Amino acid sequence: MTVAIRSSVDDIVLLGASRTSTAQAFLVEEAVTRADVEAYRSLRQEVFCEEQGLFTGSDLDDADDDPRLVVLVARDPADGTVLGGVRLGPCVAGRDIGWWAGSRLVVGRRARTLGGIGPALVRAACARAEQAGVLRFDATVQRANEPLFRRLGWHRVRDTTVAGTPHVLMRWPVDRIARLAAATKAPLAGLLQGFHLGGSGFVGDDGAPVPGSDVLAACDAILPAMVERDPEWAGWCGVLVNANDLAAMGAEPLGLLDAVAARDASFAARVLRGVRAASAAYAIPVIGGHTTLGAPASLSITALGRTSSPVPAGGGRPGHAVRVTADLHGGWRRGYTGRQWDSTSSRTSEELQAMTSWVRRARPASAKDVSMAGLVGTLGMLAEASGCGAVLDVADVPRPAEASTGDWLTCFPGFAMLTTDEPGNPVAAAGPAVTAACGELVGGAGVRLHWPDGELTEALAGGVTGLGAA
Repeated sequence: MTVAIRSSVDDIVLLGASRTSTAQAFLVEEAVTRADVEAYRSLRQEVFCEEQGLFTGSDLDDADDDPRLVVLVARDPADGTVLGGVRLGPCVAGRDIGWWAGSRLVVGRRARTLGGIGPALVRAACARAEQAGVLRFDATVQRANEPLFRRLGWHRVRDTTVAGTPHVLMRWPVDRIARLAAATKAPLAGLLQGFHLGGSGFVGDDGAPVPGSDVLAACDAILPAMVERDPEWAGWCGVLVNANDLAAMGAEPLGLLDAVAARDASFAARVLRGVRAASAAYAIPVIGGHTTLGAPASLSITALGRTSSPVPAGGGRPGHAVRVTADLHGGWRRGYTGRQWDSTSSRTSEELQAMTSWVRRARPASAKDVSMAGLVGTLGMLAEASGCGAVLDVADVPRPAEASTGDWLTCFPGFAMLTTDEPGNPVAAAGPAVTAACGELVGGAGVRLHWPDGELTEALAGGVTGLGAA
């Protein structure tokens, strides 16, 4: 990360420099050499130990020995001199769970008249943390710096003490989950006004019971851009998402109907190649559909299943344990890193059917498959349908080693189910997928993330779709 910045008058005033200071460009970038890190540490020694007297001898601590630590420096582009810096990195030893902190923000005494270096480093640190998939980013700052952090959008958490000196714990509002939910699900209530979706007890569910029968119907459309870009994968996913919808409600699959549009027969054949492969893998026959040629690429699939007692998303109650059942196999789909995890295309038919039959065998109180709103957004929808809120224990969520917390909790994960039930109820095996208890339903609304230090951070303030309780 390299950012060229020219300081503004506002930044100069915030840092206490004179308005007559001359604005000057500087670079903010990640330290990649030992010399850069040592120059940053020398500034810390100069400011925190010699100038401010916060530490005796040295301010180095265990964080400096963590190989995951990231150091950002501001440098003079003319001669490369390091003018300031900040460090940031994970707060928990071992596996990174998406909780980072920034600290030791420093600007050399001779560089303070330039103005803007401190704010630029803070902004760069926020961007770098979010790039790493962080969902909680804290900083403990001296009280004199609280106004600067507030102006930059940080929130005050509480007073604290560092090295015997009053400090303030500040938190950067990472809104990645809320933005995703707002983009994918928030408009639904307004758009669907006047429809009677699912029937009583199934509003907001993944499928809908067909009145007067034991048939369950589900329908999904694939993004046209995805169909155009990767037609075989789009065809596979059209079946995958419908198989998951039926699975979430405990239905036994009966068949699929597909509607395909393509510019020509050759392109339609590529889409249908993916549909055909997934239909065979999931053992769900395609029993009909419609094909249009000479049209923009599109794909939608309707799935039919059978169950006499569908498992609802709205069956949860405060006090229920939240469980995540996910297939951690596979990797990021090429071209969709951080957005689509492909755990299914290399699974056997037997493995896929073992996972998609799991809810039918386990019979939890509520279930919902993780959709485009991501794991937390989907939990928010389940809680909304259940008329309550949820708390998710971030550290306990099953997650592939290759995925950051932020990516995993906001991506489409291939196969992942959220279920709730009474704590301690036995859990059936889900084939190659793994299951973990990682939260609970609570009174209120929305979703909060629970961290190992006991802190709760808001992920979703209220309902996701606006459709309300089922």
